[in-house]
Amino acid sequence: MLSLAEADLWRLVFSFLAVAWARAPGQQCRSANREPIMPKLLYASTSPYSSKVRMAALYAGIAVDLVPVKTEDKPAELISANPLGKIPVLVLDDGRSIHDSRAITQHLNRLSKSALFPRNPDKRLEAEVLEAMADGICDCALSMVYERRTRPEEMVYQPWLDRQWAKITAALDLLNANPPKLPKKITAGQMALRACLGYLALRFAGKWEKGRGRLTRWAARFDEKFPELKGAVPG
Repeated sequence: MLSLAEADLWRLVFSFLAVAWARAPGQQCRSANREPIMPKLLYASTSPYSSKVRMAALYAGIAVDLVPVKTEDKPAELISANPLGKIPVLVLDDGRSIHDSRAITQHLNRLSKSALFPRNPDKRLEAEVLEAMADGICDCALSMVYERRTRPEEMVYQPWLDRQWAKITAALDLLNANPPKLPKKITAGQMALRACLGYLALRFAGKWEKGRGRLTRWAARFDEKFPELKGAVPG
């Protein structure tokens, strides 16, 4: 039987060997070369914000694991990733989560070395303002959808709907008067607008298009030039 001193000595030897083995070049290489876990995108196919992010990931060549969720069900995975219960949410391989959609597009832009926003400050600002405008239209449109969806018909507040629609039409008229260009290299701004128009076509078909032929043609040209993104349009 080992004495207490001998047992302590052997424990020290084994501890030393374990540390040395863990620090060996081969072991470090195995750890460093482990397969990265694909980030997960919690999304809904009808969400314009999810649509924009899906387009951005496709365009930037960044693979994501698409995980459809229903926000009304308040799934635990969504609430854990974003206590606000909103989508989209990008869950990284280290467990961190990114939301909202504009934070996600900025993250994807950094990963892709500026595939989504120009490096030129003025052009970048233009893209960011277009993204914000498109998202703002979607904010108003969703507000109208939820007003009708969550209230009994007799309690729907029409002045609120009218106010949101006035904001939408004002923004659409501005964009129709000067639609953004569609060069070979587009930005997250154009993707946000395409997602926005797709959502309006889904929820307000026949209401927003009249008198805005330049915008409807713009959406059609977008789909022709970037067919790989068409599948991410809300629907």
